[in-house]
Amino acid sequence: MSAQPAQFTVPERLAESVRAGGDPGEAEWSAALPARFAARLADWGLVLERVAEPGGRSGVVGYAYHAEDRTPVAVKAVRPGADPVGEAAALRVWAGRGAVLLLAEADRTLLLERLHGEIPLRSLAEAKATLEATSLLRRLWVEPPAGHAFPTLVERAGQLERRIAERRALPGAADAGPLVDEALEAVALAADGGGWLLHGDFHHGRVLAADRAPWLAVGPRPVVGDRAYDLARLVLDRAETLAAAPGPRGAVRRRLAQLSEAVELPVDRVRAWALLRAVDIALAALAGGDAAGAELHLEFAAWL
Repeated sequence: MSAQPAQFTVPERLAESVRAGGDPGEAEWSAALPARFAARLADWGLVLERVAEPGGRSGVVGYAYHAEDRTPVAVKAVRPGADPVGEAAALRVWAGRGAVLLLAEADRTLLLERLHGEIPLRSLAEAKATLEATSLLRRLWVEPPAGHAFPTLVERAGQLERRIAERRALPGAADAGPLVDEALEAVALAADGGGWLLHGDFHHGRVLAADRAPWLAVGPRPVVGDRAYDLARLVLDRAETLAAAPGPRGAVRRRLAQLSEAVELPVDRVRAWALLRAVDIALAALAGGDAAGAELHLEFAAWL
């Protein structure tokens, strides 16, 4: 650990995303973030070591330690457009079982146990990563507490449906019409998939090596509903690598079958949610000017 406290700066990836969003409120938040982050560190008696780079677009993570005993921790500040309340609530439910431990929460900022951010589950070979991921999901899937305020999968599926409907007219999406129609059929699954607490954005990059357990989940976007939804992003993981391999269509089908079998869920439900997520990611890429990313995920959807 460094002897001198690090200086906090907003990661460029986050700053660029805020600028591109054009929201005055978020721009104000970004400008005030260094001072607010420093104040939160002081309140918790922490010393900043470094800021995670390049970081994500929904917030910033700083690695710090307690000034008194040098216990390492992580501090996550979430931008206004994201929702840390749901994340914190889910972490409280899991209480460290399969997920990073929430130590404190204040002012859109989470104090978390320190994990090894440089070692995601993606660092493992795919077969081993799949085994670890599905084992972890089984621990995360629990009944939500009575009176919870988590969004339902019906609500989230409706948001996906509206977003896809708005973007399907984008240049480059016209030829994908039949694929989009098929993907949207998955929305109906949300009504009868059960009421489990889900991670909501589970993939290899959302699982990090830890000291307390081999692997722990981070960054949930919790939702209550069909467990098959939580497998969708896992199906899509390492899409670029799979696309470059021989016989990608067969490889996708095998991955789909293996994941479904590992958690004993119907393969048709997992396929439907994966198709919906693939089309949503593809159209989001088109909207952002990423033609290559759009082509990759539409091709992936076709393999499904």
